[in-house]
Amino acid sequence: MQARNMAEAYPVTSLDADALEAARLMGEHRMPGLVVTDTDGRPHSVLGASQVVRFLVPSYVQDDPALAGVIDEQFADKVATKLSGHTVRELLPKDRPELAVAEADDTIIEVAAVMARMRCPLVAVVDKGEILGVVTASRLLELALPR
Repeated sequence: MQARNMAEAYPVTSLDADALEAARLMGEHRMPGLVVTDTDGRPHSVLGASQVVRFLVPSYVQDDPALAGVIDEQFADKVATKLSGHTVRELLPKDRPELAVAEADDTIIEVAAVMARMRCPLVAVVDKGEILGVVTASRLLELALPR
């Protein structure tokens, strides 16, 4: 099976999109991440939900998780405030990792290899630089492990 046949329509976001809206999209649809496009609409990177969480959790708590117990439950109320006014670009790591991408004619094994090597739960499928869709880890497992 080729990547073009595995790819599903999947929301994307842009580098300059509102970070809060991107986070809401991921949360509402329980998505592991979003493909981020550049100004030309070409795939640039993947914003994982874990990157959004990392942005939200104070660095001192990331450094010492035992401190998480001293943060009150109002943390959830402050999430929107922390993301407000920021762009998706600001949530991405400064040293951009290689993009998890597969060509339209790649096989299921090639897509799985990209996903495994990149440790990314989704792979953008492209044809001549244009996004056709995304293969998520759950979609890949669905196709690789038929009933």
